[in-house]
Amino acid sequence: MPVQGSVDSHLQDPGGLGQQDGPSPFPPAGQSSGPRLTHALFQQRIPGDTALLKLAGLRFAQAGLAAEAYADTPDQLEHVLEYVPPHPRLPTVHLNRGLNMLRERDRGVVEEFAAHFAGRLSGMVVHDKSDMGTQTDNLVAALTELDTRLARWPKAPRLFLEYAAGHEPGWFVEVAERLKDVDRVSCCIDVGHVGIRRASARFAREHPGLSLRSLGTDDGRLPSLVADVQDAVAKVVQDVLDMTRSIGRLGKHLHFHLHDGHPLVGGLSDHFTFLMRLPIPFEYEGRQSLATMYGPAGLAAIVAAATEACGLDRLSFTLEIHQVEGRLPLGDAAGLFRHWRDTTNAERMNNWLSVLAQNAMLVEQSI
Repeated sequence: MPVQGSVDSHLQDPGGLGQQDGPSPFPPAGQSSGPRLTHALFQQRIPGDTALLKLAGLRFAQAGLAAEAYADTPDQLEHVLEYVPPHPRLPTVHLNRGLNMLRERDRGVVEEFAAHFAGRLSGMVVHDKSDMGTQTDNLVAALTELDTRLARWPKAPRLFLEYAAGHEPGWFVEVAERLKDVDRVSCCIDVGHVGIRRASARFAREHPGLSLRSLGTDDGRLPSLVADVQDAVAKVVQDVLDMTRSIGRLGKHLHFHLHDGHPLVGGLSDHFTFLMRLPIPFEYEGRQSLATMYGPAGLAAIVAAATEACGLDRLSFTLEIHQVEGRLPLGDAAGLFRHWRDTTNAERMNNWLSVLAQNAMLVEQSI
């Protein structure tokens, strides 16, 4: 499981979700505040048995969440789907990150999933790759040809090409424009990937030769650079809004991966909750912590722009948040773990699921 690096777990929980008293972090089933467009990562992230997937199914049903699974093979996905509760939105799947749509054998994997799960999935996500930037014509041709193969299967899921490799946003928008008339292939805007890429590029323009990702919260240079760091971070929401509007106007279904973070976090820096700040060992603007790339206000702006650009019928979101630590008592789910002697991992899983539910509320309140 990814670690949180220097992020303070106490700052992830502004609502006191880890406390036993007070309201449940899981909204009652059927009481969504708006259209149920939101997927979240559905997987067994913590070591244990299938009781953890049953817990995920319970919490997803209570929160009204659709699922997005990770899977390398159809058998892996079949196993996870056994535990996904019914939802008006069919699940999506994030396929292996090593797949490259420039390779025929990898397009064959996509077709295999489409054929196997036609009528049972709404979408499949694959990453863009660094080598695609110099092979745009080949990429568009490959995806167009793959679209004709997907059309052979009634109710085949869409394929979403995710912004992941750090290309210039203009390149990704160009690919989307050239795929405008390709029915079953569209795009996935990963706001974390866009944000880290654009913040780093903006900082590099102001500080040639110094990488933003080389800094950390304990770096002695940070106090003198923090204003420029935060200026670069604060502007990434506009980059996401611009990309959203440019692709949304094409009239196709647009998928989003939603998660927050900060480029000063070492390692995996962008799969955090929107309800956190980054601790620092000095005071900046009256706090010993920094705002992340988006926070609740940035998330609300993205969701609102996507809704306006695409309409509710051509839009889906996945909360791809998995950098969460902490424990939450099992409460009404304790019966699932009667056969466990130590419920620590069950409580860790329950805490992660509570964070997904809280972030889902933020999304739905913005629609």
